[in-house]
Amino acid sequence: MAIRIRKDDLVKITSGKHKGVTGKVLSVSTTKKAALVEGVGLGHRNVKPNQLNPRGGQKDIHVATPLHKLALVVDEKTSKTSRVGFVVTAGVKTRVARQLKNKEIK
Repeated sequence: MAIRIRKDDLVKITSGKHKGVTGKVLSVSTTKKAALVEGVGLGHRNVKPNQLNPRGGQKDIHVATPLHKLALVVDEKTSKTSRVGFVVTAGVKTRVARQLKNKEIK
């Protein structure tokens, strides 16, 4: 199945702790079916002391958001979202926004 959300897309979180937040997709992991969204999913990881880091402490990490919680933002002014579909014309597969009557997405 094709991944409908891509890098540099503007998405809106549809459920969970960050519901309603919009952000830019930094990267997409197809194996985990998750994406890193700018400003969402920031966390900490505790690090044990070692020779490189004798004090240990906390390390900032970026946790991925599952793709089923993301919706593509079509209109940035009103933050209206749309489902994404695919249309094949003349052998070329393009992404289209279903709520905008199959308008092509960049």
